[in-house]
Amino acid sequence: MDFFKFFSGKHAGTLFKKELRNILGFKPGNVPLYKTALTHRSVREGADENNERLEYLGDAVLSALIADYLFKRYPYREEGFLTEMRSKMVNRQQLNDIAVRMGLKKVTLYNKMDSSLKVSQIFGNTLEALVGAIYLDQGYKKTAKWVNECIIMPHMFMDDLENLEINHKNKLYGWANKNGRLLEFETLNEKLENGRRLFTVAAVLDGENIGEGKAFNKKDASQIAAQVAVEKLGIVNSDSPGDEQN
Repeated sequence: MDFFKFFSGKHAGTLFKKELRNILGFKPGNVPLYKTALTHRSVREGADENNERLEYLGDAVLSALIADYLFKRYPYREEGFLTEMRSKMVNRQQLNDIAVRMGLKKVTLYNKMDSSLKVSQIFGNTLEALVGAIYLDQGYKKTAKWVNECIIMPHMFMDDLENLEINHKNKLYGWANKNGRLLEFETLNEKLENGRRLFTVAAVLDGENIGEGKAFNKKDASQIAAQVAVEKLGIVNSDSPGDEQN
């Protein structure tokens, strides 16, 4: 059953609250706030109707909570290590994967006719919006508890993250240099989308487009493109030959 059919009908309110409580693990207070958090701009253009404002807030709250968690977990590590670990924990792909595992892809209201959205990172954005909604509805302390119990503990394995390489662009450059290949990143498109500039960047190897990424800044778009290319080429690390895989 389509989750958002719950939004209309005789028992809409009751069913939605039940489904929402299953996702959150607690009884929500401001239910409309959570409906907004689960609504993508592709179906609601108004700033007060989609989740972009809540995403903005949730991004800041989640970043602060992760910073606090890392500060306490690693009392003797330097600032650079803490900053890198936070980047690993809140990067776009990581949050999107967690959101999908949590089931947010099934409950996010978005334009399902747009096939590009199904494989995009909007679900990680939805997770951030959900954090923003919880913060407004429940306050900072309860949000911190929820993030720890529902995001960090079940989905973020710190030992693995410490060894995770997230700079796919550097990895790809290292592989290209080692193998005598010419690597460039080209901006294919730049357009306004709901008042924000959306960039499409391609990783171009010896003149061939081997991966594309879209984001609201060129840095993130190029990292996404590099990740696509790294996966396509089957590169394990920048020190190995990394034979191409078809």
